[in-house]
Amino acid sequence: MADIIRVFDLLAYYRSTYAQKTMVAGKATGKWIKYSTNDFLETVDNFSRGLLDLGIKKGDKIAIMAANRPEWNFADFAISQIGAAVVPLYPTLSDHDLDYILEDADVRLIFAGTLALHDKVELTLKKRNLEISVYTFDKVEGRKNWKEIEEHGATLSTDLETYRDAVTADDLLTLIYTSGTTGNPKGVCLSHKNLVTNFTDCSHLLPSNYKTAISFLPLSHIFERMVVYLYFYKGITIYYAESMDTIVADINEVKPNGFTTVPRVLEKVYDKIVAKGLALTGLKRALFFWALHLGLKFKEPSNTTIFYKVQLAVARMVIFKKWREALGGNIVGIISGGAALQERLARVFWAAGIPVLEGYGLTETSPVISVNNFEANGLKFGTVGKILNSVEVKIATDGEVLCKGPSITSGYYHNEKATAEAFDDEGFFRTGDIGELTQDGFLRITDRKKEMFKTAGGKYVAPQVMENKFMESTLIAQIMVIGEGRKFPGALIVPAFDELKKWADKKGIDSNANDELVKNEKVIEKYQQILDKANAGFGHWEQVKKFALLPKEWSIDGGELTPKLSLKRKIILEKNEDVVNGIYKDDDPANHAVD
Repeated sequence: MADIIRVFDLLAYYRSTYAQKTMVAGKATGKWIKYSTNDFLETVDNFSRGLLDLGIKKGDKIAIMAANRPEWNFADFAISQIGAAVVPLYPTLSDHDLDYILEDADVRLIFAGTLALHDKVELTLKKRNLEISVYTFDKVEGRKNWKEIEEHGATLSTDLETYRDAVTADDLLTLIYTSGTTGNPKGVCLSHKNLVTNFTDCSHLLPSNYKTAISFLPLSHIFERMVVYLYFYKGITIYYAESMDTIVADINEVKPNGFTTVPRVLEKVYDKIVAKGLALTGLKRALFFWALHLGLKFKEPSNTTIFYKVQLAVARMVIFKKWREALGGNIVGIISGGAALQERLARVFWAAGIPVLEGYGLTETSPVISVNNFEANGLKFGTVGKILNSVEVKIATDGEVLCKGPSITSGYYHNEKATAEAFDDEGFFRTGDIGELTQDGFLRITDRKKEMFKTAGGKYVAPQVMENKFMESTLIAQIMVIGEGRKFPGALIVPAFDELKKWADKKGIDSNANDELVKNEKVIEKYQQILDKANAGFGHWEQVKKFALLPKEWSIDGGELTPKLSLKRKIILEKNEDVVNGIYKDDDPANHAVD
């Protein structure tokens, strides 16, 4: 730790500590391209020299808009070790947000992964009359390419140590713009110290038998980027999946010891496994669901009985072995973040021998505040783990989680007002989440402060808790609980159409068109039964009284989801205004007026 003060210090540390054959690998057109430690470090240094020759200097901002690939790392380290800062741009950014960020961040140079992303950026630059050079990572005829900079740098003898020495731990490493649901995005300032503190604090998450990782969550998000730094810190070889479409095949080729994910991915994996179980017959089906129900009862290792362990050993040998094989067979641990993980999923994956460590944090906290771990008494289901060593957490009188420490942002770029509002009088950062600390030191998040709403009757409703419960049904892909200022909570539901169509076919219902399927009376009746069952666990004022089924899944491209797959509630409400009005039609006195 003493040798790693700035993030790029990881490079010298890696060379002296690991120097293994493959540091990173990327997949292009079906083939893995691997980079040794020497190749990696030499490429980074050449890249830095080339950037300096272009006139890039300390404090400049350079944007990267690309999917995960080794070039992302080359650019990141090359930029940071000369004192410039990286501005990650999600490939799915709206034109408005891209337009705003490029100007607000004073971007000097842009690296775009593909021709399509290059052209997207160029369109914005022309519209705003901004003169910023754009280079591609892919080799594209007639476009500037990053290799031109790197290859030119290889011809130079610039002493980089002078530039590294000029960078301090408190200097800006990266400027990350959060995707707000309203207004312009805010640029979160994160320093070298912020990230170094966070990945060293998280080093206990990856045991010594964790040697290989696969990466597919966007490096544009601080969650994956911090974990990639952690991989470098631990000497873990990183394989970048070619795309989300090839992730299953890539996992089975790499056979990784782990990866990071968001709950939505685990939900889809679980739903597919259950669907296969439902297709079984006779003894195989009986064994599958015996193992599944056993897994759902899994408790923390310290609370497990010998009798349960014996049953679990049988279940793992007969059923859960196939689950592990589907993920390559070598999983040591999976880190889940970005949203709340259903407790039952955590239990069943642990039971299957696929440990999932749920953590919690925000972009502003670099990002991890707390996380479950493999240490003795380091796991508690239904929580987001124990607070990291360098982070101090307190719970405000209204239940909001507040935190302070060297991994917390100094504030927002060009936005003093937002910075002032983000901290309390004692310098604690306001997370915007409601939570509580257990007696044994675990943090439990109950909801987003801004997403809680009050019904017309004055009762508070925590939608995330309810949504997680409803999502336990394999027939629900997405759900949003609504009801701000209304007499009762309602819900917008996107069915899991693959599973719904199987159910519909068995019932003799035409399942060809989603639009017609969501209007079918028997289908609506089925979802009413699902909600009735889930509602039983909530107070009368919380229960969803009415709902609407939607024919199209919410997506990042559609604007309904953030890059980490969280719901953009305001956007969803706006897009479905007529549907919402239909749910509350009888709740509006105007609809009962007599002509």
